[in-house]
Amino acid sequence: MHKGIRRLASALLIAALAACGSAPVGPGFYRVERGDTVSKIARENRTTVASLKRWNGLANPDAIEVGQVLRVAPPAGSATSAQAPSGSSNSAKSEASAQASSQKAGPGVSLVWPAQGSVIRGFDGKNSKGIDIANAAGTPVVAAASGSVVYAGNGLRGYGNMLIVKHDDEYLTAYAHNRALLVKEGQTVQQGQQIAEMGDTDSNRTMLHFEVRYLGRSTDPARYLPPR
Repeated sequence: MHKGIRRLASALLIAALAACGSAPVGPGFYRVERGDTVSKIARENRTTVASLKRWNGLANPDAIEVGQVLRVAPPAGSATSAQAPSGSSNSAKSEASAQASSQKAGPGVSLVWPAQGSVIRGFDGKNSKGIDIANAAGTPVVAAASGSVVYAGNGLRGYGNMLIVKHDDEYLTAYAHNRALLVKEGQTVQQGQQIAEMGDTDSNRTMLHFEVRYLGRSTDPARYLPPR
């Protein structure tokens, strides 16, 4: 096995174990278990399938996987909360409301855009595990949030020169196709710090491929980035 691939596999395994582990999920979230369905999870958490689909970006609610973490209560401060199914008691509604208000609003990390440019491809969870941002070669690539570099190299075919930054026990970000990497494994980086130069390694055009991973699973970066 190629030395770079072994290094990448090791880094990803360590990061994934740290992210997924056996740590309990926070209030308002649920980890999928064997035999679960979206309708069952909705029923047991006194919400609706439509709300679960909206909160978790589930295009296909039948595609949930064991170990996947789902939001089962609305984010704190949301304008509306899910309506409890008919037959639920007022005490159940109050309990759900209290659970929702105890959550922190938004994602666990606050991200900034990793590069200037045009988004030429969005996230679909299948063919695209992140977003592609196009600009000129050498465009600065910055850390979307503060963290530690857990991988810096070109050992994964199709990604070119890539960086992976771990932000906490839940979130990782990945930056691919760079022309040059400006940080090393083990280095601590600050949000907004330049970490690479945009390039076209293992790509047919100059761009940054940017991914966000929550508890080891790819998620849509657009859900975490500020509008611009």
